[in-house]
Amino acid sequence: MSTIIHLESATDVCSVVLAKEGKPIARREIVEDRSHAGVLATYIDEVFRESGLRPSSLDAVSVSMGPGSYTGLRIGVSVAKGLCYGNDLPLIAISTLDAMAWGMRQRLIQEEGKIDASTLLVPMIDARRMEVYTAFYTSSLKYEKEIHALVVEADTFTLLLEQQPVVFFGNGSEKLTEVIAHPNARFVDGFKPSSLFQTELALTKYRQKKFEDVAYFEPFYLKDFITTTPKKHLF
Repeated sequence: MSTIIHLESATDVCSVVLAKEGKPIARREIVEDRSHAGVLATYIDEVFRESGLRPSSLDAVSVSMGPGSYTGLRIGVSVAKGLCYGNDLPLIAISTLDAMAWGMRQRLIQEEGKIDASTLLVPMIDARRMEVYTAFYTSSLKYEKEIHALVVEADTFTLLLEQQPVVFFGNGSEKLTEVIAHPNARFVDGFKPSSLFQTELALTKYRQKKFEDVAYFEPFYLKDFITTTPKKHLF
């Protein structure tokens, strides 16, 4: 039975889950910007004490790989590597946006019993100004459009919204509520990344032995992808 610890630090969430066969057995989580350096190691220690397990009981370490906060990702990946080196464990990297999409899909199924096949899931992580990190997922979690940086404007999603329902969520989606008004647009407030959303994705990678090179693995920052031309102010 595989035992995996999951770390999430890509945004203002600091989250740790210890899971067996994808089922959480201990969890710690806080939503507080710049908290990772102070609480991540403490949370790891607490989930081990709560579960009665030790780092040597682990079969792998799973970490949210980004995109997201440079500092948060550096801390999370550094801690994950330390656990791997210290206990001779494989490292599993999970896309932050993939995990968010998985979490939203589970939420919709739990709350509504199903998810319409035509629904598009669009997680968003705030970048800067009107920029976000995002990807578009079908209801079965296939990529409609892979991870990319995007400048959001009033007409950015017009064609998609004319064709199908779109669920926007994550802290980057909050800025869309000011510029997008369409009956097919659905905004889910307060949805945050969580290491809970990594458990099944990481278990699949563990079974497939899709591991990272611990020495050379780096977070996926998705930085410096956006170049924009300043618009003239018409006043």
